[in-house]
Amino acid sequence: MMLHIPHILTPDQVKQFRQRLAAAEWIDGRQSVGSQGAQVKRNRQLPEASPLALELGDIITKALVNNPLFYSAALPLRVLPPYFNSYAGGETYGLHIDGSIRVNPVTKQTLRADVSTTVFLSDPEEYEGGELTVMDAYGAHEVKLPAGDAIIYPSSSVHRVNPVTAGERVASFLWTQSMVRDDWQRNMLFDLDQNIQKLRAQHGDSEATVGLAGHYHNLLRLWAET
Repeated sequence: MMLHIPHILTPDQVKQFRQRLAAAEWIDGRQSVGSQGAQVKRNRQLPEASPLALELGDIITKALVNNPLFYSAALPLRVLPPYFNSYAGGETYGLHIDGSIRVNPVTKQTLRADVSTTVFLSDPEEYEGGELTVMDAYGAHEVKLPAGDAIIYPSSSVHRVNPVTAGERVASFLWTQSMVRDDWQRNMLFDLDQNIQKLRAQHGDSEATVGLAGHYHNLLRLWAET
């Protein structure tokens, strides 16, 4: 499932992030990937355990886990501290798949990457190219969102970042281990949860909505890992 989640960060937060990131020291993005990824990755990145990355990442993590749409879609169990990257001057990240197991740079705890998230920090008109392209059974899906918005998609997806041919694309990205490992099961739970919320908004609580909520939680009880 791919899902656009708007307004994870406010315009003021985006402005403050960009000001602080503009003064940061970036490193070669290939330092955070294996040998296969290094062949197709050309970008810059904040050091993963730098104080600035951890401080700004904590703001993003809190905003995401407190967002009802993100929580319903990702059902987060663990969230890796966000990374930050920048693309300019033709930089790109070719077709790749995210590593399945990540290590928290602070706690050293391992995390299974189930859900990938990109939070855009540059508005689309600030750069040319740079679309996040996610491949699935229905083809290629290009994503280029307003600053402060997020896209989530299965970490099992093959994807790329198209070359940035003008301007600069700044973003944050992170991985979540979900309570529900399977993307199809997460998608079903998300659809059920969203429809229950719509029914409750339209008709209030009733025997039917209580029954559907019970069905949701029984499925979650069956599939969840904690």
